[in-house]
Amino acid sequence: MEEEEFQMGLPNGVGEAMLAHTIEKFDVKLEQTEFGPKLIGSYEELEKAKQFLADSIAERIKELEG
Repeated sequence: MEEEEFQMGLPNGVGEAMLAHTIEKFDVKLEQTEFGPKLIGSYEELEKAKQFLADSIAERIKELEG
């Protein structure tokens, strides 16, 4: 039985390097749609990717705040 794939839109602030790390670290793929880039994968992998992206953005904000 094939695992169901889900889509997750990317929030503003996700840079190319951050996106590349996410794709390498988790079993997700990037797909360009008419509504912008989306990550495609299993629900579990997308949840992990979402948390990773949120943590990465929060860390970047801290760095910029000084």
